[in-house]
Amino acid sequence: MHDQPDQLEPESLMREISDLEGRIGELRQAAGLRQPDLRATLDAALVELELALTALRTMGTEHIGEQGGSAAAETERRVLRTVFQDAPVPLFLLDRNTSVRRVNRQAATMLGTSSGYVSGKQFTAFCDMATRAAVRSQLAAVVRTGRRRRVQVRFLGRDRPVDAVVTLARVWIRGEPDPMVVVAAGSTDTPIDEAVPAERAKSGREATGSAQARAGQSAPPDDETVATIVHRMDVLATASELLLDEPVFNETVAVRRCARLLAAELADWAFIDLTGPNGGPGAAPQGGAHAAGTAARPAPLLRRQVVMGPDDEHSIEAARTLEEVDPAEGTLPHTVFVTRQSALRPHVENLDVLGICPDGHPVCGKIGATSVLSVPIEDGDRAIGTITLAASGDYGPFDLMDLGVVQRLGRYLALVIRAARLYRRRAEVAETLQAGLLPKTLPSIPGVTVAAKYLTATHGSEVGGDFYDVFRTENGWGLVLGDVCGKGEDAAAVTATARHCVRLASRWKARPGDVLGIVNEALLDEDRFVTAVMAGLTMETEKIIVSLGTAGHPPAVVVRADGVIRSASRGGVPLGLFEDFEPGLDSVDLTVGDTLFLHSDGVLEACDMMRQEFGQERLLEALAAHAGDTPQGMLAGVERALLEYCDGDLRDDVSMLALRVEPPSLA
Repeated sequence: MHDQPDQLEPESLMREISDLEGRIGELRQAAGLRQPDLRATLDAALVELELALTALRTMGTEHIGEQGGSAAAETERRVLRTVFQDAPVPLFLLDRNTSVRRVNRQAATMLGTSSGYVSGKQFTAFCDMATRAAVRSQLAAVVRTGRRRRVQVRFLGRDRPVDAVVTLARVWIRGEPDPMVVVAAGSTDTPIDEAVPAERAKSGREATGSAQARAGQSAPPDDETVATIVHRMDVLATASELLLDEPVFNETVAVRRCARLLAAELADWAFIDLTGPNGGPGAAPQGGAHAAGTAARPAPLLRRQVVMGPDDEHSIEAARTLEEVDPAEGTLPHTVFVTRQSALRPHVENLDVLGICPDGHPVCGKIGATSVLSVPIEDGDRAIGTITLAASGDYGPFDLMDLGVVQRLGRYLALVIRAARLYRRRAEVAETLQAGLLPKTLPSIPGVTVAAKYLTATHGSEVGGDFYDVFRTENGWGLVLGDVCGKGEDAAAVTATARHCVRLASRWKARPGDVLGIVNEALLDEDRFVTAVMAGLTMETEKIIVSLGTAGHPPAVVVRADGVIRSASRGGVPLGLFEDFEPGLDSVDLTVGDTLFLHSDGVLEACDMMRQEFGQERLLEALAAHAGDTPQGMLAGVERALLEYCDGDLRDDVSMLALRVEPPSLA
C-alpha cells in the first residue's frame, strides 16, 4: 500500500469531467434541501475548483511507473489485515467510484447492520442527504490529489443518526488499476438529539432513542425491542380504528387517514397510489407464471392519491408538487404494484427510485429521503395500489419489522377500499333504479305550479321505496305519493307496480278511493304493503276541488294563502294487506295562493342526536315560515329545517310534493 503521483492521461479526461459535472449537480441539489449543510457544501465546492485546476495543469503528463515488488505486496496485505481486523475505530475501504469494498466489525456495528450488507453499496448511501454531496466531492478530491481530508459526516444508524468526523486517505493496492480510499470514523458515539423534533419524540422509536441519549446511557436491547414492538402494535390498532370508524366506508377518507398516520408514526413521508375500480395485477397462476398461451396484459395506470409529509412550509409545497407526480414505469412503487412484491431499501443509493420531479430533480433528493419501503395494497385477488414510505436520518433506516407493519396496514386499507368501491357501485345502481321509479319531469298543469323533492337516506346503498307521480285522470289531474315497506330490489318492484297501477286505474276511475281500491287488489299477492295518499284535482273557474284518498299514510297538508295551515283527515289501512280495503277520504277546496303539500313519513321520523323525531308540529312550523314562497322555495325550506334538525343524518328516504294555485293569466 503506497501513494502514487497524480495521473491524468487524455483518455481519462472525459471521465474526470463527467464525474465532476455529476458531483457539482449533487452539490446544487444539496444546497436546495430543506435543511442544507451550507458550510460543508461550500467547502466541497472549493474542493471541486481545486480539482478542476489540477486537471488542467496535469493534462498530458506521463504515467509514472509502479514501484515495489512481492515484499511490498505482502506488506500491504499484512497492513490491511491489521487495519480491518484489529483497528478500534470504524473503517471503510472504498474503490475509486466510492463503492464499499470492505468494512470492519466496528463500522458494521455503528450502522447497525452486517458487513456483508454494507459491502458493494455506495458509501454515501449511509450518510444523510444534507452531507451526501459534500462527502462525495471530498472523496473525489482525495482520489485526485492524494491529500488526506477530514469531513464531518452524519451516518444513518439503525436506531438514530450518528455524528462523526471521518478521515479520508488515498491508498494504492497492488493489483488494483485505480487508487482506493480508506475512511476512518471518529466520535461515532454522539447521537443527534436535536435532530429529532419534539413532537416526534412521542413516538416509540424516537422516545426510546432520545431519552437514552439524554441520560448518557443505552437501554438494554430487550427493552428497546419491546418498546419498538409495542409502538408498532399501537400503530396497527390505531389504523384499525381510523379505517373502520365510518358507518359508510369512504375511500378518500380512509386513504388520507392511513397516510397521515404513517407520516406521523413511522416515516417522514407517506405516498399512497391507487388504480381504478377494476384493480391491478391479479393473482398469478400456479407456479407464479402466466398460463401458457396467455399474453400478459399491460398493467393499469397507477395514480397518486395522497402525499403526507412534515407540516413546515417547504414540505407542504413539496407535497403539492409530488401529488401531481404519478409513479412512472421503473420506479419502486410501480414495480411493487406490478409484481405484488414488497420492497425494502434501507439505504437509498439511487435517488431516482421514487421518480423525477417536474423540475428534473429526483424525488428522494427533493424530500431528503435516505430510506424507502413500498408495499402493495392488495385485497387477496388483485393489487389496487401501493403504500410507499420515505424517511431521512431522523427515523433511521427502515427494517423488516417496519415492512411487516406496513404490509398488514396495506391489507387493511385494501379491504376498506374494496368495500367502499362495492358500496359505491351498489349506490350507483340503486340511484339509477330509483331514478327509473320517479318521473323525470313533472307535467305542466294550467293554473297551478307543481314541485317535487326526493332525498335519499344517508345510510345504506339500497333503492328506497318512496315514489310520487303527477298524471292525467278521467276528469282532470291526479297526484300520488307513497312508500313501500322496506328497501332493495324487491321493494323497487312493488314500487313500480304501485305507481303504474295508480296511473292505469285513474284512466277509468275518477275518485281516489276507487283507484286505491284497485291498487290494493293488485298488491294482495305481494309480500310487502304500501302506504299512499292520492289527490284528484277537478278544475273550476274560481277554485280547484281536491278529492283525497289515504291508505295508512301521513295526511295531506293545505297551506292557505294567508298562512293558515290545515291537515286533511287521516284514515285507511295500507295497501296490499286486506281484501276488504277501506281508504280514508276527505275533500278540500284550493283557491289562488293555496298550496297542497304531500309527504312521506321520512319527514316526520327524522331524528336529532337525542333520537327525538322531527314530528308533525315542526313540519307545520316550517311550512308556515315559507307560506309565501314558491312551491320550490317551500320544499327547499322544509329540506333545510329537516337537515339542520337531524344534522344531515337522514335515516329514511324523504319525498315531498307541492301544488300551488296561481292567479289567472291575463293572456
